[in-house]
Amino acid sequence: MIHLRLKTALLVLLCAGLVASCSGFRDTKIRESAFEVETGPNAGSAVDDGSSLLDIFRDGGAKVKVNRYLWNAALQTLDFLPVQSADPFTGVITTGYGRPPGGGRAYRATILISDPALDARSLNVALQTQSGPVSAGTQRAVEDAILARARQLRVEAGKY
Repeated sequence: MIHLRLKTALLVLLCAGLVASCSGFRDTKIRESAFEVETGPNAGSAVDDGSSLLDIFRDGGAKVKVNRYLWNAALQTLDFLPVQSADPFTGVITTGYGRPPGGGRAYRATILISDPALDARSLNVALQTQSGPVSAGTQRAVEDAILARARQLRVEAGKY
């Protein structure tokens, strides 16, 4: 009987602790320079020496960065493709099939922007036709077009 009450009390305390830890996600803010999400009151700071194990769960500390120029350039360059999903927190844009202006073949793309830097290494594009993946030259040309448009957008913003 006492063993059952002890288990119940421990379970209630555990549930109350989990519910209380969820309140730290209210302080989410988004920066303008890059789509960067910080959570928790001391987001971005490491765990102090005098902290407890629970502080790891209380401070989200998770940062996700996506270059906004690459993001906008990818959406503008591939605007003929219907966007199925776009997640600026993970940097993934998935499109459906669409035909480029003046083209006969239908393409679809998956774009991954993995870094806040305006750099070719930050951009990964996977193109596919209905018959399979496209050639490496076509994929490279699309990546170059997105990078060129991203640089134009950065110059227009006056941040060169």
